[in-house]
Amino acid sequence: MSSFESMLIAASFMGGLGLLLAIVLAYANRRLFVFEDPRIDEVDEMLPHSNCGACGTPGCRPFAEKLIDGSVTPGQCTVNSSEMNIAIADFLGVDVGNIEKQVARLACAGGSHVAYTRASYEGLKTCRAAALVSGGGKGCTWACLGLGDCEVSCDFDAIHLNKFGLPIVDVDKCTACGDCVEVCPKSLFSLEPVSRRLWVACKSLDNADEAEADCDVTCNACGRCAADAPEGLITIKNNLAVVDYDKNDLSSRVAIERCPTGAIVWLDEVNGPVKGVGAKKVIRREPLPRG
Repeated sequence: MSSFESMLIAASFMGGLGLLLAIVLAYANRRLFVFEDPRIDEVDEMLPHSNCGACGTPGCRPFAEKLIDGSVTPGQCTVNSSEMNIAIADFLGVDVGNIEKQVARLACAGGSHVAYTRASYEGLKTCRAAALVSGGGKGCTWACLGLGDCEVSCDFDAIHLNKFGLPIVDVDKCTACGDCVEVCPKSLFSLEPVSRRLWVACKSLDNADEAEADCDVTCNACGRCAADAPEGLITIKNNLAVVDYDKNDLSSRVAIERCPTGAIVWLDEVNGPVKGVGAKKVIRREPLPRG
C-alpha cells in the first residue's frame, strides 16, 4: 500500500469519526438540552452583582432565577435601589414585595474609654488572633476587642471603628450580608430588623461587681428595665437583660429610663443610641489606663 493510499484511508477514518462524533453531540444536545428563560439574563443585569447573600441566595444570579420562578420578590434584595427593584417588578409584572430592612447590631458599648484593658496584646492585629491569647486582653470576657475584623470584612464600607476602637455601623450602607456576624470571635454582631429600637448593648454574664469593675456601661442585672417594661418584654437571664422581640409592645422607651449604666438603649433613627435619664454620664474623652 502506497503512502498516498495510507493517507487517504487515515483521512477517511478521521472524517468518519468526526461525523460520528458530530451526530452523537447533536443527539445529546437535543436530548439533554435544558431551557433557560432569557429573562434571567435581563433581570440579572438589573441586580447589583454584590453577591452578598442578604437575600437568602448564594448570589445575584440564583436570586434572578428565583425571581423568574416567582419564589421571591424583588424587594428581598436590600442592596438594590428601590427604583431598580420597582423596575424589575414592572418588567416581570409582579409586586415589588415588602420586606423589612435588616442591619447589623453590636451587643457591646465597651470602647476603650469605658472598658478596661487588663493585659497588653502583642501579635497579629486581628480580633481572632487576639481572642486566642487569653481572650484578647479586655477585662470583660465578652467585650469587643476593637481590632477591626468586622471593618475589614465589610465590603460595603458600612462599619468603621471610632476613636475608642468601637465598631459603628452605618445603617444606610449596611446590607445585612452577615460577614461581620461570621468574623467576630466574640459573637457580638447579629442581624436585626431596623424596627427593633430597644437594644441591650452588652453580652456580659458576669455578676454585677465583676462586670462593673471592668466596664462602666455593662449590664449589672439590676432588673429596673424588666420592672418598668410591659410585662414579659424584658427578663434577666444569667445576669443579663434579654428582650423578647416576639412581644408586640416594642414601641415604648420606658425600659431604658432607669438603667443606671446605660447598657440598654433606644436606637433612634437620627441620634443613634439614646440612654435613659437615669444613666450615669460618661464624660471621659481618653482611653482608660491599662490596669
